Amino acid sequence: MIRTLQKRFLLVSMTAISILLVVLLGTINAANCYLTNRQIDTLLHMLTSNEGRFPSPENQNEGAGRGPEPRDFFNPPIDEDTAMATRYFFVRFDANGKPVHIDVSRISSVSEEEAIQYAREAVESGRESGHINSFKYQTASTLDGQGMVAVFVDISAQFRSLLLVLFFSVCMGLICWLLMLLLVLLLSKKAILPIARNIEKQKQFVTNAGHEIKTPLAIILANTEAMELHQGESKWSKNIRAQTIRLSGLMQNLLALAKMDESEMKLPTETLSLSELLTDTAASFSEAAALKQLSLTPVIEAGLSFQGNRENLTQLFTVLLDNAIRYTPEGGCVSLSLKRQEKNLVFQIKNAYAQKPADNPEQLFDRFYRGDQARTQKSGGYGIGLSVADAIVQSYRGSICASYEEPNIIVFTIKVPDCSRE
Repeated sequence: MIRTLQKRFLLVSMTAISILLVVLLGTINAANCYLTNRQIDTLLHMLTSNEGRFPSPENQNEGAGRGPEPRDFFNPPIDEDTAMATRYFFVRFDANGKPVHIDVSRISSVSEEEAIQYAREAVESGRESGHINSFKYQTASTLDGQGMVAVFVDISAQFRSLLLVLFFSVCMGLICWLLMLLLVLLLSKKAILPIARNIEKQKQFVTNAGHEIKTPLAIILANTEAMELHQGESKWSKNIRAQTIRLSGLMQNLLALAKMDESEMKLPTETLSLSELLTDTAASFSEAAALKQLSLTPVIEAGLSFQGNRENLTQLFTVLLDNAIRYTPEGGCVSLSLKRQEKNLVFQIKNAYAQKPADNPEQLFDRFYRGDQARTQKSGGYGIGLSVADAIVQSYRGSICASYEEPNIIVFTIKVPDCSRE
């Protein structure tokens, strides 16, 4: 139990830490990308506003050419060093689209012919800004309104910087994640220890109480039978015997559930014929079905083997068959099937019902859930059988679910891994 809780605590903790790291590093890289693009856009706007040239230092704050540029902490003014280090080129066109000025003096990797080709592509695209290869461009009309200017800035250095920040942030994130995993592993056992102790105490209480109650119940039942031998059977003695048997059955189910909850407990297993086991179990219910005039229809694929505990699996089939026959109205039909499906063995049982047991069929697996809210004993059930079935299926790494089919049909489906295919 402690190991199971520790795994769940570890899973939840590391999921939360992973989400936090992804959000944190994602926000940092997104902000870095946004600020870098903003700085490039500011640089491009300054160049296009001045027809491809940086304004003089004394006019830079006024945004010479097209009005003042706003500046803040995240958008500082561009100084002369930044301007001199920027790799860019520009081309000016006249009103007829003829290049009248080409400046590639700030970049060595682009010739004048290539600059004209880039500029024409940018102007003909009709967009004010965009990307061509490793360049970001911006176009605008000239100050006199008689032509166009296209400015291109090489952003390859900024792109490499963004990739480096992303790479190092991912590396640091992985290191932090591993350190947190180690820390959670060291602290998880202490964190869940009080909860595990409480659960263990509850389970121990149920087990001890069950064993202590079994002896008085056996004595009460024996005394009742002895009293009936001497004084004859009466309605009081019949009621005492019936309630004693009922309470004994409840305690057996509680003890079985307590054993199932002990996940570390390994039951002896063997390779057995699941087909034969289900056939025999279904045959034992044929008389109970006949008394209610029920049609019990098994469709069982032959030759299906399974590695499991015979007593455990018999109890699983017994719970579901007993549940189906108990709640199917007289003259109804109960059908069950067992087949191999892909990598699983699938057991399914269907039966009709007179009254819908629950709006959400998954509630039926809750302990002590009863569709009869008054909790009368008309059905004879304890409200714990399906919880036992669920625990048995989980012990085999399988799944059990309930669903409704029209009209008034409930279906229980069990899937367990087919060990013979592994």
